[in-house]
Amino acid sequence: MSKNDEFNLEEGRILLEFARKNIEFFLENNRRIPVPEEIKEKFQSKYGAFVTLNKFNVTGNQLRGCIGYIEPTYPLYDVIHRVSISSAIEDPRFPSVLLEEMDEIIIELSILTPPKLIKVENTNGYFNKIVIGRDGLIAERGMRRGLLLPQVPVDHDRNWDVETFLSHTCKKAWLPKDAWKEKETKIYSFQAILFEEKTPRGEVIRKYL
Repeated sequence: MSKNDEFNLEEGRILLEFARKNIEFFLENNRRIPVPEEIKEKFQSKYGAFVTLNKFNVTGNQLRGCIGYIEPTYPLYDVIHRVSISSAIEDPRFPSVLLEEMDEIIIELSILTPPKLIKVENTNGYFNKIVIGRDGLIAERGMRRGLLLPQVPVDHDRNWDVETFLSHTCKKAWLPKDAWKEKETKIYSFQAILFEEKTPRGEVIRKYL
């Protein structure tokens, strides 16, 4: 990790609490909460970040929404202010989250390092440079771009290898699953720190993958 190491458990708890309050207020009032000044001051550095919503289940959580920004373009507080709402109501894969569902929703925050192009002499080089559980991937060709977070290959009892991860990332970019083998496709990696509620509104944990 790089400067993401600066984030401690208490900061993660503050950010997750802010995200939850923002979502619940929006679902009830159709507008976002004002950002508290102390959060603006503390989290004004620019980061990419994703907010993921999972429906709590003792046998395995179910994805309910995930939206974020890849590049460190906006202050972290602003990113969370935006994408926490987007993850609840704008993920095209799911219907909008309802307010009454929030009692069953676990919120996860991924704070990203800037993406770096993986340079390889041939596609076999990817197998030595990508580490499952550490790296997230971006596949890019022309205007098409798709991202999968570092936790995706290991969440929900998955056990993906590097080739499977590359294939799914290409599919996320609406490319053929083997597009990573073609020189026109660029593959980027990044890392993340995750903060997650163990249960809805419950204890917050900070984890590396």
